Amino acid sequence: MTDEIGLRRPKESDHARILPVVDDWWGGRSLHHLLPRLWLQHFTGTSWVAEAADGRLAGFLVGFVSPDHPTRAYIHMVATNPNLRRRGLGRRLYEAFIEDVRARGVTSVTAITWPGNRPSLAFHAALGFTVQEGPGTTKVFGMPAFVDYEGPGSDICVLRLEIPAS
Repeated sequence: MTDEIGLRRPKESDHARILPVVDDWWGGRSLHHLLPRLWLQHFTGTSWVAEAADGRLAGFLVGFVSPDHPTRAYIHMVATNPNLRRRGLGRRLYEAFIEDVRARGVTSVTAITWPGNRPSLAFHAALGFTVQEGPGTTKVFGMPAFVDYEGPGSDICVLRLEIPAS
């Protein structure tokens, strides 16, 4: 099924297509405010849009190489159409991003998720990401998390993938 879905670089005009589906694709959580237009103006060289053959939006990934730490990359937001999940599309988006950043000398990729989001944690683990733990982490829903990571009530698991140089 995912063979019928193509990946391409996002354009600023994709913002109008992506923003209305973000909250729905994230299970009704209000997250659209985390994807202002600037992401599709300035981070298109390492971001991806997935489209079905008929042009319908199937998914997206927005990420970047850190300007302050050029061997590190960060996945800011990723989502797939819930009707197209469990078919490898999320993996394809991540693999495309990882190949992009590996070619730029990146050796680690970071993403974050809520400690209660078991599907996200399992997905990342299947891709080789590990949940970071150590000073500053507390068990939340049984997972090492940084309490109030993005502010009060925002407990977050930080996920990291080490990637070998190409």
